[in-house]
Amino acid sequence: MRDRTAARVSGARGALAATALMVLAALAGCSAEQEPPPAGKESASAHPRWRPAPGTDWQWQLSGKLDTSVDAPVYDIDGFDRTAAEVAALHRKGRKVICYLSTGAWEDFRPDAARFPTAVLGKGNGWKGERWLDIRRTEVLEPLMETRIAMCAKKGFDAVEPDNMDGYRNKSGFPLTAADQLRYNRLIARLVHRHGMSVGLKNDLPQIPELVGDFDFAVNEQCAQYEECEELTPFVAAGKAVFHVEYELPAAEFCAQSRKLGLSSLRKEYELDAGRETCAKG
Repeated sequence: MRDRTAARVSGARGALAATALMVLAALAGCSAEQEPPPAGKESASAHPRWRPAPGTDWQWQLSGKLDTSVDAPVYDIDGFDRTAAEVAALHRKGRKVICYLSTGAWEDFRPDAARFPTAVLGKGNGWKGERWLDIRRTEVLEPLMETRIAMCAKKGFDAVEPDNMDGYRNKSGFPLTAADQLRYNRLIARLVHRHGMSVGLKNDLPQIPELVGDFDFAVNEQCAQYEECEELTPFVAAGKAVFHVEYELPAAEFCAQSRKLGLSSLRKEYELDAGRETCAKG
């Protein structure tokens, strides 16, 4: 399975009343699909972060020529391979765009691969050219990941999908614990929010109860095949989308349950090219 996130009022009574009315009006105008970013340096944007609602249809394409004709309101595409112009083109079509990054594994084909010291590289994660990272070494990984996340922000992405976020459940080559993973996942979420984007929790089902408040949506692979989809309910209950994909099951075997649970489900090939079957009702 691939592991590919108070206003202050002062002044005279007249000014106080006017300001209070303005605050109430602003609060009333907030969309149910958005939530304001934390105050201070945690966000580079003054605008509310995007928070997709349960059941929002999506397209996930990480290989091949980008097909912008798919009728889906959300696209999840590779952060390194895709350009700011491609993101802008999707925005002109009314799409929200998620930036795919590997934050828990090293990839030898990325342009920044040489910046990762050998000491933080563990065992292979089952994909050619990829190795688990020692997520305990945040003093090394934080600046590297922030540079990647800043790249996504500069290209205009709305959100980040950080992949390989459950190394502690795999044979990574390091004695990673659940506490190590919680600390690292929350770090990644903070970095993404600091740059004004939303963030999705990728897989890591056992830690959903602890992490649902830190992430704006979830991305899951093969929960239907492994009979785990109900574990994603905390995200749906919080009004946050679960973008879900199956590779081996036919859509007819999981779409009914997906719709019942409020998941945004696709049937894709492992290559994650443009082809897809969606469970969304037409």
